[in-house]
Amino acid sequence: MRFSSVIAALLLPAAAQAFAPSVRGQQQRSSSSALDATIAVIGASGLTAQECVYQALANGDSVVGLTRNPANCVIPAGSGGDKAGQSFDSDKLTLIAGDVTKAEDVAKVFAAGPIDGVVIALGGKTSDVGDTMLRDGTGNVVNAMKEAGVKRLSVVTSIGAGDSENQAPFFFKVLMWTAMKKIFEDKNRQEQLVQAQGTDLEWCIVRPGGLTVDAPTGVINVIEGEAGSIARADVAQFCLDAITVEDFPYLQQAPCISSVGGTSWVKDRSAKARGEAEA
Repeated sequence: MRFSSVIAALLLPAAAQAFAPSVRGQQQRSSSSALDATIAVIGASGLTAQECVYQALANGDSVVGLTRNPANCVIPAGSGGDKAGQSFDSDKLTLIAGDVTKAEDVAKVFAAGPIDGVVIALGGKTSDVGDTMLRDGTGNVVNAMKEAGVKRLSVVTSIGAGDSENQAPFFFKVLMWTAMKKIFEDKNRQEQLVQAQGTDLEWCIVRPGGLTVDAPTGVINVIEGEAGSIARADVAQFCLDAITVEDFPYLQQAPCISSVGGTSWVKDRSAKARGEAEA
């Protein structure tokens, strides 16, 4: 049997907790995802969602992805290395063309076979996807999960959403109040829906700081103060652990995560931390 790790929470000075991404062989997976899990990724062609797809497949799991354009779901830059941009070639990946705001399209994901957990990583400009896509689409997914008896859910929103506005850097707040006002109104409605209608689900709302497409660092801090940046690859790891780790410590919570942040904390930029050989 394949196992995921215990999630260790180690207090850092004043403002952050270090989240230890899963390491195989230490902690049993959620009872709903023993052995190889099947994970649904909603919005599968998005940059963070691509990381979720890639990492889940690398873990030996199966993935059912919903996206408006399956051809846009490709190997991500962060984790994919020199394969970035290439099409996935795995018999464990099923991509479904569909619109998350249409309940009948969402139902196709759950009709594809038993689902152990769901990652919602939706994105797009409101001018392209509408002012209520996040809320409406998430509502369809939550309803489908309940009908199928699926419990685990990760929802990617953003630093600044919900009650985390004061954790966003000032320049980002200005964007939230102006150019990104509509998308944040929708993110807030999305979070409110999960919290109100997901009382019988095991959900985690994930609020990442500034997103990059860098390689995964393995440095994931749960931030109480102002958050810095984080690689999409690290966000994906956190989301997948929220689904697969039995005693994931942030269920029914909305943590802000960052690889940069916390009083007196300095990011490890050594070659070892980047997965490179030491000189």
